[in-house]
Amino acid sequence: MTLQELEREAAVKPAALHELSDNLVFGEGDPDAQLMIVGEAPGEDEDLSGRPFVGRAGQLLDRVLASVGIERDAVYITNIVKFRPPGNRNPRPEEIAASEPLLLEQIRVIRPQVIATLGNVPTQYFLRTNEGITRTHGQWYEWQNLRIFPLYHPAYLLRNASRERGSPKWQTWNDMKELKRALDALPPKQGSLVIDTAEQGALF
Repeated sequence: MTLQELEREAAVKPAALHELSDNLVFGEGDPDAQLMIVGEAPGEDEDLSGRPFVGRAGQLLDRVLASVGIERDAVYITNIVKFRPPGNRNPRPEEIAASEPLLLEQIRVIRPQVIATLGNVPTQYFLRTNEGITRTHGQWYEWQNLRIFPLYHPAYLLRNASRERGSPKWQTWNDMKELKRALDALPPKQGSLVIDTAEQGALF
């Protein structure tokens, strides 16, 4: 299945997502990207535009990527949940579960070698942990033979503007340098990607 075909199927919202917006925010970027960036769910700007990370947080994300020489067009950006929750609340466990098959199919099609998770929700999803992003960011983890690299969500960086040593922005700068180092060292992609859905299990 291609991403275009998958996007057409994704427009039919699962019943478990009935409280969420009707506007699909599927994802965008290089369909053969080495790096996939996964957030939690669209916000208002994303809901209106149909594109992920285009508001203030998205603009900061673009600058963060560019600071280490990563072009937005060279990565693939999406969210776990593809429809905006009311009031930008965090997605509920049942909404994440209903959105999981689509996310896993996107990963299968794109075959990223690294997934950068933005903030608590996607990080806790992939790592099956309750640990917060302040403990997990900037470290490498493995999930289904892929490398997971948690990062602060850019919305959090907007709320914590200090650039002093030890601040979230300072930590993110160091995290991004490590991410770029790892991307530059990746070998070419090979073969298909098989995801064991039985390995996912319940998050909570």
